[in-house]
Amino acid sequence: MIQIIPAIDIIDGRCVRLTQGDYRQKSVYTMTPLDMARSFAEAGVRRLHLVDLDGAKAGEPRNLATLEAIASLGTLDIEWGGGIKSRAHLEDVFNAGAGHAIIGSLAVKDPHTMECWLREFGGKRIILGADLRNGKVSVSGWLEDSPLSVHDLLDRFIPSGLKEVITTDISKDGMLQGPSTQLYVDLARRYPDVTFTVSGGISSMLDILHLEGLGLQRVVVGKAIYEGHISLREIADFIAKRKDKEHQS
Repeated sequence: MIQIIPAIDIIDGRCVRLTQGDYRQKSVYTMTPLDMARSFAEAGVRRLHLVDLDGAKAGEPRNLATLEAIASLGTLDIEWGGGIKSRAHLEDVFNAGAGHAIIGSLAVKDPHTMECWLREFGGKRIILGADLRNGKVSVSGWLEDSPLSVHDLLDRFIPSGLKEVITTDISKDGMLQGPSTQLYVDLARRYPDVTFTVSGGISSMLDILHLEGLGLQRVVVGKAIYEGHISLREIADFIAKRKDKEHQS
């Protein structure tokens, strides 16, 4: 069963979605992040992808109060990305209620620290965020491009205990045109001991069913939910049916 992980991207405490990571192409939604998180929890979602876009730009977490409020619901396992550049930032995020920290820019710019965090906190809590533009990893809220590929990062961090990776094809993000399926299939085959989360481009439940059929394990869904291409009822039904199958097997 593939796990659906809804995304909440935050700017100034509000739910937003960007198109291809461009802060100038921003859609702002009326529901608060807390209300959205509560709706996801009521639909049966158990893991939430929370991104502090202010923090990604500023280089430090900026929406920890929102994280604390969502964590106080007590039902969601939260993965947090955006602005984690130091040990103090990491501790702030965990203390505010995140179960997992997504490390992107720091993994590229300070790989030794990433290795230390993986050894200390483990590969289930420290997640590599590798967001790709033209095959290379972008950092700092997708505002800078690095010369590294996702394979460069995986080959470096797996020996330190890396277990989970979220990879976004920036060209697909927010476009509602389907994900870069072959990218994830190839990664999963090359690195069978790593769990890859598909991110970017999901347009409908058919995309998710296709990814599930290929054996992929997790998918982040954002704009498709906010723009009404995937309903909370569809997500709830999907989760309930998969649970029924698990109970029967």
